Amino acid sequence: MTGLDEIRDASERGDHELVLRLTDAALARRPGDDAAHEYRARAFLALGRADEAEAHAAHAIRLDPEEIRYRELMAQVLSAEGAHRDAAAEYGRLSRNDPRQTAWTIAEAEERLGAAQAGMGLEAARRAVRLAPGNGRAQLALAQALARTGDARGAFQAATLATELLPGDPAAREALADAHWQAGEDGAAFREFRALAAELSGKARDRVVRKARILYRQRAGWLGRLLAGVPAAFSVALRRGWIDLEG
Repeated sequence: MTGLDEIRDASERGDHELVLRLTDAALARRPGDDAAHEYRARAFLALGRADEAEAHAAHAIRLDPEEIRYRELMAQVLSAEGAHRDAAAEYGRLSRNDPRQTAWTIAEAEERLGAAQAGMGLEAARRAVRLAPGNGRAQLALAQALARTGDARGAFQAATLATELLPGDPAAREALADAHWQAGEDGAAFREFRALAAELSGKARDRVVRKARILYRQRAGWLGRLLAGVPAAFSVALRRGWIDLEG
C-alpha cells in the first residue's frame, strides 16, 4: 500500500488522528503534496479544528488552483467557521462554473440565508429549483428564503413540497411550521414545534422551543404568559404535551 493509499484508507475509516500523523509524515517528505494537504484539511474539519482545516485547504488550492474539489472543501470549511458570506461566495463561483451541479447552488442559498442575505438567498434558491424542481433540499431552501422575505403563501407551498420530497426531515417540518405561523395558522405551527421539540436536541431543539414560547406567549392568557416567562418550566410542559393552542 502506497502512502496516499494508506492515508485514503484511514480517512475512509474515519481515523482522523491517524490521517494527521500520516499526512504530517508525507508533507515532511514532500511539502508540495496537495493531496496530503487536502486529507489533512478534511481530518481537521472532522475534528472541529476549522482554523487549521482552512490553512491546509488554502495550501491545496495554492498548489492546484484548478482542482474543484479543493474549492468545495474550502467552502465547507468556511461554513463550519460561521463565515457564511464567504462560503456563499465560494459556492456561487463553483455553481457559475458548472450550473449543472445543483448541490452547489443549494449550498449557496443556504449560506446566503446563514449570512442574513435573504434576497440573495432567494435568488439562489430559485435558480436551484429551476435546475431541479424535484430536489427536496432546493425546495426547502426556497421555503426558508420566501419565509425570510415575507412571502407566506409561497413559503407554505415550497415547504409543503419539501416535506413531501423529504418525508420526516426535521428542517422541512420546521419550515412548514414557520409557514403555518406566518400564515396565521398558529395552532398547526405550535403543534409541529412541540413535536419537533420532543425529537430534536441541542441547538435545533432550543430553536424550536424558543419559537414555541414566542407563539404561546402571543396567544396565552396571563397564566400562560407566566409559564412562558420561565423557560425551564415551559420546556418541560412543552415536552410532556401539557400545553396546546386552539386553532
